[in-house]
Amino acid sequence: MDTAATFESAPQFEKRREHLLKVLSAATFFVFFQAYMVAPLIPRLSAVFGISAHQIGLIVPAYLIPYGISTLVYGVLSDRLGRRPIMFASLAAFIILTALTATANSAGQLMLWRSLTGVGASGVVPLALASMAALFPYEQRGRPLGWLFGAMAGGAAFGATVGVMLESFIGWRLLFVGVAIAATVVLLFLLPHRSLLGDSAPRPHASLGEVFAGYGSLLGAGRGFRTYGYVFWNAVFHSGVYTWLGVYFSRHYGLSDFRIGLALLGYGIPGFLLGPLVGRAADRWGRRWLIPAGIAIAALAATVLIGNVPVVIATLAIAVLSLGYDMTQPLLAGIVTSLDRKRAGQAMGLNVFMLFTGFGVGSYLFGEALRLGFGTALIIFAVAQLLAAVIAARLFRSEKTVSQKR
Repeated sequence: MDTAATFESAPQFEKRREHLLKVLSAATFFVFFQAYMVAPLIPRLSAVFGISAHQIGLIVPAYLIPYGISTLVYGVLSDRLGRRPIMFASLAAFIILTALTATANSAGQLMLWRSLTGVGASGVVPLALASMAALFPYEQRGRPLGWLFGAMAGGAAFGATVGVMLESFIGWRLLFVGVAIAATVVLLFLLPHRSLLGDSAPRPHASLGEVFAGYGSLLGAGRGFRTYGYVFWNAVFHSGVYTWLGVYFSRHYGLSDFRIGLALLGYGIPGFLLGPLVGRAADRWGRRWLIPAGIAIAALAATVLIGNVPVVIATLAIAVLSLGYDMTQPLLAGIVTSLDRKRAGQAMGLNVFMLFTGFGVGSYLFGEALRLGFGTALIIFAVAQLLAAVIAARLFRSEKTVSQKR
């Protein structure tokens, strides 16, 4: 809790805390909107720049992998300098670099701007998650984390749907300009709540060895290792399947860009609407049941896409796939927030590193598996996810709610 908050009443603090949660959810929404509005445009950008879909598809990992790697730096910087200056610097970089992406005149330039944006923007989400961990006790953390992960899912869903639908009318360049303008508005709304982001006074400098020792400590414990491992794999699975759904609908059903957007509308809607409820369920019943169930649900949804099902069934399967994500990643993040209170920023930075690196690796691996055909690629990913669900049932059975621990 910041210094100013200690001089205000509990109702005032709770009100400000809720306002900050909404603003950070909006920032998270637009970061993911921008990240995922590109994937369904792969067929369109392939034609614009005159290269294959497989080649232009690299713009997805070109953004996600640098994003994931950079979160390790932002986590350490936030622990040293405070969340406030790093949050504002990262959000400003996101705005500027997103706008500059619209100036790309070749696929190479587009990949360069995407990579730089990934580096600049990667402080927003982990610091938003760390801020909620600092402002909410563990037993109340499920709801705010549900909001943030719901914003992630909603941003991905609306980025993929609204983005590809708007592109048909305004073009891909104005999409990036529009996101930059929207994020600027969010930045202005964040200013009144900056005191809740924490003290920005410099802290003692940690050596590089101490930084690596911190990561070793987080990964060395069995609970940390399994949690981060599942954050990474779950991201590989979901990004691998989701990134190529635009190509899937284009090839299997011959849908236009606009209709692809409609087909993808279901992804993210469960998290956008049910994210806080899933968080409350985790607080009440525990993560040990919901995490394995969410992994299994996602595996079954991917399995449905293997056959030649009607487009309506495929669309519903995508909504179920999204529900599987909403039942896993927010709950895994909740565990991460309790691993090491002294390294909150570093712990959450490592979480987002695993998340976004997994996103990038997943999109690349599924793209490579597509050389064997969509059906084979889906079988590989679905079987691996189902095995992960079976193993998770054993690994996470020790996770209990606060009331159960008492």
